[in-house]
Amino acid sequence: MDSGISLRWRRVGFAFLVACSSLALLALMAAVLFVDGIDPLGCAMLVLFALTLPWTTVGFWNAAIGFFLMTFARDPAALVAPFKRRLHNCDPIVSSTALLICIRNEDASRLRRNLEWMLDKLVASGESRGFHLYILSDSDQLERIAQEQQVAAAMAEKFGAALAIAYRRRDNASGFKAGNIRDFCERWGQQHEFAIVLDADSVMTADAMLRLVRAMQAEPQIGILQTLVTGLPSASPFARVFQFGMRLGMRSYTLGAASWQGDCGPYWGHNAILRLAPFIEHCELPLLPEKHPLGTHVLSHDQLEAVLMRRAGYEVRVLPDEEGSWEENPPTLLEFIRRDLRWCQGNMQYFHFLRMPGLLPVSRCQLGLAIAMYLGSPAWLTFMLLGLIRNQPIRADLGLLLLSVTLVMSLAPKLATLVDVLLRSRLRRAYGGPLRLFVSAAMEFVFSMLVGPISAVAVSIFLLGLPFGRQIGWTSQQRDAEGVPIIAAAAKLWPQTVFGIALGACFWQVAPDAWWLWGPFTLGLAAAIPIAVATAHPRFGQLLAAAGICRIPEEAQRDTKPEVTAVMFSPFVSATPAE
Repeated sequence: MDSGISLRWRRVGFAFLVACSSLALLALMAAVLFVDGIDPLGCAMLVLFALTLPWTTVGFWNAAIGFFLMTFARDPAALVAPFKRRLHNCDPIVSSTALLICIRNEDASRLRRNLEWMLDKLVASGESRGFHLYILSDSDQLERIAQEQQVAAAMAEKFGAALAIAYRRRDNASGFKAGNIRDFCERWGQQHEFAIVLDADSVMTADAMLRLVRAMQAEPQIGILQTLVTGLPSASPFARVFQFGMRLGMRSYTLGAASWQGDCGPYWGHNAILRLAPFIEHCELPLLPEKHPLGTHVLSHDQLEAVLMRRAGYEVRVLPDEEGSWEENPPTLLEFIRRDLRWCQGNMQYFHFLRMPGLLPVSRCQLGLAIAMYLGSPAWLTFMLLGLIRNQPIRADLGLLLLSVTLVMSLAPKLATLVDVLLRSRLRRAYGGPLRLFVSAAMEFVFSMLVGPISAVAVSIFLLGLPFGRQIGWTSQQRDAEGVPIIAAAAKLWPQTVFGIALGACFWQVAPDAWWLWGPFTLGLAAAIPIAVATAHPRFGQLLAAAGICRIPEEAQRDTKPEVTAVMFSPFVSATPAE
């Protein structure tokens, strides 16, 4: 399936589908807006609507192709990643692989728990001598540094005879995570063929890590190989509902994307393996110009490193199966927004690299889509504001049709996987059965409808501040489900609350009969503070877990495979509700 000619035609076909569907939606929007002729505000609204379309149409066709593969292919992952068929669990490990865990002021007990679990399994596999763990710290808090050193010493004492362990802390945390890894490359990179990159919240089975190494040994043309990363069970209701939605959407979306991206696949910065020689030679990130409003060091390093690797002639691939690769998702809405704004700033930096010489067309498209991911939020908000002040008739019937089509297209990745799960008895049981699955999907839909506008306003405000020097920086992340005090929520989310109340009042004046249409949007904004507090409370998350709502397949293994899932459920044991 992945020959050069076949891949080229798949890309052409995918581009044709995206272009045709985007033009059809634009034509439908024009028919809605221009009943009595063309006007300037209507044209502005049409342009803003066009800015929201890339992710809608690309996501829809990725999901449609992914669903087709899941339904009719015996092994969908092998179809889009042909090298998977050539991998065998008995293939010997003959290379040296570095395990890079990048940390910054992280909780030491969580770090030790995750690392011990992974290394225990790696040692038990009998292949640990081919690995070397590097704990790469950018911490600047003395207490955290001391705890990290204690963890490194304890790990070395426990595993030192079976697997080498090194701890290094940089005094100057220049370049963020990418700079941390670059420092490793300059110190120790020549000693290893490969490096598996892990975040502080990453968990991978030994089988998953060994599969990555075997793939790189067997396929010397692959420079980066990314696993499909799924969420761990969480005591936080926010993370629980969010990762359920991500779990539904990721597989169909990634399968569909891999079918046309092929050797220009994604790199998400963790739970992936790098071929070190070309990475060291070709993937050092350039600096942005001095006094650049978005900073000089690249925040979103991963996608840029992927396109640099592809420019050097090496493939970037994804292995789109849900086997042994996890991460922890932000436990609160506030933490989710903070992470999202960091990604937003990093993706906006890609504007500077769109004209980088030598990039493949697909690579430029990927950078453009990464930028469009965040431009859609202010585009939607401005579209609605212009609609409130534009005094022109519209075709309400066509508008309702357009809204319905756009909503279905936006939900397509989740709907595709939902249908696939319902068609397979094993997956239905793993997700808790059809009834729990429907209740969970409905809850996730309401959750997304309420939370989406909150995040969109945060991104829009942040983008407005970027030209004036506003930056998010790189700080440690909160990973525990400890709740959110109402004062903290109010301090961060008062703009959403004020905007939601004002927008709701305007909509009520203009279109009171359409409250069912604009009501959920404005309700999510107006209720942003209580939503943040409620979705952060671990006791609520424990109730959802007890009822099996938003259950993921790993939870079905809790009793049948305790040795595999013990580390995943420690948050349920350690979490304590906020006072």
